[in-house]
Amino acid sequence: MELVELKIQGITYSDNTSGAFALILQETNGSRKLPIVIGGFEAQSITIGLDKKIKTSRPLTHELFKSFAEKFGIKLNYIIISKLKDGVFFSNIVCENNDDIIKIDSRTSDAIALSIRFNAPIFVKKDILDEAGFADDEKYSKEINFTDNNFFKDENSNKNYKNIKKISTNNIRKMLENSLQNEDYEMAARLRDELNFRKSIK
Repeated sequence: MELVELKIQGITYSDNTSGAFALILQETNGSRKLPIVIGGFEAQSITIGLDKKIKTSRPLTHELFKSFAEKFGIKLNYIIISKLKDGVFFSNIVCENNDDIIKIDSRTSDAIALSIRFNAPIFVKKDILDEAGFADDEKYSKEINFTDNNFFKDENSNKNYKNIKKISTNNIRKMLENSLQNEDYEMAARLRDELNFRKSIK
């Protein structure tokens, strides 16, 4: 079984599936990309895992899983995107406990969210990347990096917060605090990115 290592490149809103996002993975030693459609909650969890500046008031599901695993001496070694069937990706989490290697079936979005928290590599079977990967940058021209000021590109967010640049910096700070207290981490990420953008242009 030949495996290819991947890295997370970004997330974009999917026009093809309402309420879904496309997670874009790229091969570590190449230019091919692999798009995986994930839900909004999974996109939020992946974002929080990548952005160490966002602190949640209570542990989310993937943080809870990590704490649980560490308490029982379970190490997540890596994940494998192992199957593609009818447009759905299937993955395995490969764990280690007392020298026993355990392979656990997982949704790909959950596996990737956990790999971030365990700092574990992401692999895909080469034949899956050959089948579903692409090298055409135009295919996902709306792709957004995590450092981009408009990370979440969904229609509702654009409608509700399209005038965010007109809000004063002090009010944005207050809104950020309220968003974190209300556990609205998607909005918190948007507000935090706007603050960071303003700092960068001073």
